[in-house]
Amino acid sequence: MNVFIVYAHPEPNSFCAALKDRAVATLEAAGHEVRVTDLYAENFNPVAGRHDFLSARDPDRFHYQNEQLHAAEGGGYSAELAREQERLKWCDAMIFIFPLWWSNMPAILKGWVDRVLSYGVAYLDGLRFERGMFKGKTGLVCVTTGGTTERFSADGVYGPIEGILKPANRGVFEYLGMEVQPPFVAYAAPRVEDEDRKVYLDEWAKRLEAL
Repeated sequence: MNVFIVYAHPEPNSFCAALKDRAVATLEAAGHEVRVTDLYAENFNPVAGRHDFLSARDPDRFHYQNEQLHAAEGGGYSAELAREQERLKWCDAMIFIFPLWWSNMPAILKGWVDRVLSYGVAYLDGLRFERGMFKGKTGLVCVTTGGTTERFSADGVYGPIEGILKPANRGVFEYLGMEVQPPFVAYAAPRVEDEDRKVYLDEWAKRLEAL
């Protein structure tokens, strides 16, 4: 299996980084091929613009979706985006690993979604959700939270984590036609004891072995 990990955390010694490293080690040990995009380490630019393209369909008025289709039809994406799009096509499973910030993914990961999952490459009119272009592939979110399990319960202040992660699971993976796996959540990762974090890592490895 080919697994593409898109990882978003600015600190190399974070628990998110430990989850990423454990994912790579576990998957490779099981015989899978893994490619990782480390957005912060690679200084990925999350801001969309004309710099995404090698040429312009309309140099006078910038319409992002039209320019995306023009680039998709003519191989006109910047090298940075072309590499990411090739990894997207290559993979059988795509995993997002990130800390939950303001009930969402970090802006750098949202920018990756905006720029990489483009019209003509990741979707087209009529080719979304059940008819998505990446049907048969798998999507999985691995996320750390500051809040406890109780805060993400049905009666908690944030509500169930499934609702919080809908922009990634429904808005990205299902939109592309992928089968969504239940998210792996390391609740209150900065606040629990080291032993608890070790348990999280072992549980994460088991989830990946079953993938």
